[in-house]
Amino acid sequence: MAYDETTYRRNTVDQVESDPAAYRAGLAATDFRARRRDLDPDAGDGDGMQLVEPATEVGRAGADGDDGRDRLGIHIGWEIVLLLAVAAIAYLLYRLDPASLRRPALDTLLITGASIGLLTLGAGLTLRAGVPNLAVGPIALAAALHFAENGDDGLVQAAVPALIVAAAGGLVVAVLVLVLHVPGWAATLGGAMGVIVYDQLRTAPVTVQAGYDPANHAFYLFGGFALLAVIGGALGTVMPIRRLVGRLRPAGDPARRRGAAAALPVITALVLSSVFAVGAGVLMAAQSTAPIEPGTGLEWTGLAFGAALLAGTSAYGRRGGIFGTLLAVAGLTLFLDYAARRDFDIALFAIAACAVGGGLIVTRLVETYGRPLPVPAMTDWNAAASGGTTWTPDMPEQWSTSAEPPENRPIRWDEGPWGSGR
Repeated sequence: MAYDETTYRRNTVDQVESDPAAYRAGLAATDFRARRRDLDPDAGDGDGMQLVEPATEVGRAGADGDDGRDRLGIHIGWEIVLLLAVAAIAYLLYRLDPASLRRPALDTLLITGASIGLLTLGAGLTLRAGVPNLAVGPIALAAALHFAENGDDGLVQAAVPALIVAAAGGLVVAVLVLVLHVPGWAATLGGAMGVIVYDQLRTAPVTVQAGYDPANHAFYLFGGFALLAVIGGALGTVMPIRRLVGRLRPAGDPARRRGAAAALPVITALVLSSVFAVGAGVLMAAQSTAPIEPGTGLEWTGLAFGAALLAGTSAYGRRGGIFGTLLAVAGLTLFLDYAARRDFDIALFAIAACAVGGGLIVTRLVETYGRPLPVPAMTDWNAAASGGTTWTPDMPEQWSTSAEPPENRPIRWDEGPWGSGR
C-alpha cells in the first residue's frame, strides 16, 4: 500500500490532531483515561470532568493564599500614616493642655493605653488565629467589677481568681470550637452573652475598693504592652509561624476539620486573649476615681477590634504589620483623652464603630497591596514554527535533484530519484 493512497490517508488523518506539533496520545493513554473515569467518576480530564488535587500541605497553602512572603511596603506606608496621626493628636493635646503630657496626667494616659493595648492584643491575636474573641470587652468589664468589689483584699487575691476563671472559660470555648469545628466568632459571641449576664447582675455602680495604685508602674505597664505588640507583629511576618497560628482559618471548605495541629494555636489564642482582657479590666478599675457602672462591655470589644484593624491586621487574619498595634493604640488613647478634655461627649460605641469602619478600609488596602508578587506563568511549549508553517508528510513539490523543471503532478515516494520509476 502506498503512503499516499486514500485509505491510508483517511485512517491517518482521523487519528491525529489538527496541530502536527502537538503531543499525540496513543491508544494506551486513551485506555488509561477510560479506566480512570470508570474507577473515579468525579475525576477526569478536560471533557467536562475535573481532577481533584489531593489535600496536601502544599495544596492547602495555595488555597489559603500563603504562597510566599507578604509585601511589607503597604504596612510600612500605613504605619507612617499612623505615626503622623499620633504626632498630630499629641500636638493638639499639648496645645490644649501642656500638663496632659506630664506626670501625673501622663501616668493616667499610659495606664489607659496599656488597658486598651491589652484588649487590642487579644483581639489581634485571635484574628490571626482565625477565632476572633468577641468576649474580650465583657470579660474586661466583669474583671473591673470583680476587682472593684474585692480590691481591698489585695491585688493578688482579687486578680488571681478572675484570671483563673477567664482562662478556664477561654479553654472551654476553645474545646467547643475544636470539637464541633464551628466558627470562633459564633462560639465567643455565646460566651460573651454569658459574661454579660454576670455583668448585669449589679443594679448599681460599684465603688472601687482597691488599695492598688498602678501609677507607680505606669511606664512598665505600657512598656510591657509595647514590647509584646512589636514582638508579636514581627513574629507574624515569619511565614511558618504565621501558617501555624492561622491553621484554623478557612481554606477551601470552611466546615472541613483542620486536624490536630490547629488545636494548640486556637487554645493559646483564646486563653491568652481572655487573660489579657482580665488584665485590662483590673487596670481600668484600679485607676478609676469613679464607680464602675454595669453594662455589656461590647463597646470595649468594638474598640479593641477597631484598633486591631486600624493597626493593619487584616479582618481575614492573614496579614499584619509590626508597629501598627502600638501606634494605633497610642493614637486612640490620645484621642480619647483629647475628646474628654474638649467635652466632645462622644459615645464609646460611636468611636468603636468609626474605628471598625476605618479598619475595614485598611483591610482592603492590606489585602490588595500586601499579597506576594505574582509568579510569571509558564507557557506551554509548542514545536510549531512561528511563521505558521506546519510539517507535512508530502514531499515538497518544488524539490528536485536536477536542474530540469519539475512536472506538474506531485512526486510520490515510490517514484523519483529512488523510486522504481528511475
